[in-house]
Amino acid sequence: MTPGKTLFRYILRRFFAWVSGIFAAMITIIFLLDYIELIRRGGTKLGASLMVLLEMAALKQPYMAQQIMPFAVLFGTMMLFWRMTRANELVVARAAGVSAWQFLMPPIACAFVIGVVAVTVFNPVASVLEARYEKLENSILRGSGDQLTLSRNGLWLRQSNSAGDAAVIHAERMVSPQKTQLQDVTILTFVHDSQLTGRIDAKTALLEAGKWHITDGSRWRPGQTPTPLSEIDLATNLTTNRIQEGFAAPETMSFWQLPGFIDLLEESGFSAQRHRLYFDALLARPFLFTAMVLIAAVFSLRMQRRGGIALMIGAGIGTGFALYFLSDVVFALGLAAAIPVVLAAWIPTGVSWMLGASLLLHLEDG
Repeated sequence: MTPGKTLFRYILRRFFAWVSGIFAAMITIIFLLDYIELIRRGGTKLGASLMVLLEMAALKQPYMAQQIMPFAVLFGTMMLFWRMTRANELVVARAAGVSAWQFLMPPIACAFVIGVVAVTVFNPVASVLEARYEKLENSILRGSGDQLTLSRNGLWLRQSNSAGDAAVIHAERMVSPQKTQLQDVTILTFVHDSQLTGRIDAKTALLEAGKWHITDGSRWRPGQTPTPLSEIDLATNLTTNRIQEGFAAPETMSFWQLPGFIDLLEESGFSAQRHRLYFDALLARPFLFTAMVLIAAVFSLRMQRRGGIALMIGAGIGTGFALYFLSDVVFALGLAAAIPVVLAAWIPTGVSWMLGASLLLHLEDG
């Protein structure tokens, strides 16, 4: 085996070990904090036993793991190069004619592979567990009774109130998303969430303040024949925003399911801005991981043997928070349609790449 391949494999193993160790430490701390927070929230909730809350905390961790992976890559790379600097391994490598770009290749390649696996393999698993977590959270901690499902068979809504009255609404399509007007509507009404009290079939149902205004249809009650109706109002606590927010969150959908669901949302007349932004951010994630390697190298390759650890930690934490803040701001602009979705998803990765590459070129090549 050539010296170049030996060095490549050595740096690759060390990089993966440091990233894995830091990732495990971070996810353990987050798990404990989440569990404590869930105990606080569930202190007065019926059914919120310690075991159920522990299950909820465990279900949430795969999603949280996706959020901290870039920081694990950042801090893992810093620790790798700091340890190699302290052991004079980088000095020896440079003396042998190995440039910084050559011993950056193993971490960059490994970070890219980690990103691809995280998006294509880990994300589908995390999305299923996140969906289960949100279901438990809604039923145990929030007590939410409203549900919404969108499929090729139309739009399904469920609403309920504190008295136990409920209604299941099915519509073939939405005519006007701005006014939340449904077409070809079927409504089943219940009391005590189980006893059927009637059915309404109508041409349209328009969501107004505190009610559905239903027109041109017929009404059926148990033991009676259907009777035509020109218009009727059905009380509701739903709003247009609550309906929009009731769709499956992008975090609960896998990377492979998102394109089809985005098409379905747009065909049904709803905005797919949030889901499209999340999907594009997933596409950019492997490149974001490689950008974290470059950023970390800027702060760790030329650290002095004494006093460098404090500078490294401070610079790493500051950079991590700055990138996190930038991502949040840009994503908010993307959700508000102030900037294109693709631009909002790729700006953090692009800025990180340009910053890391330019600073490394300045430090290494003058």
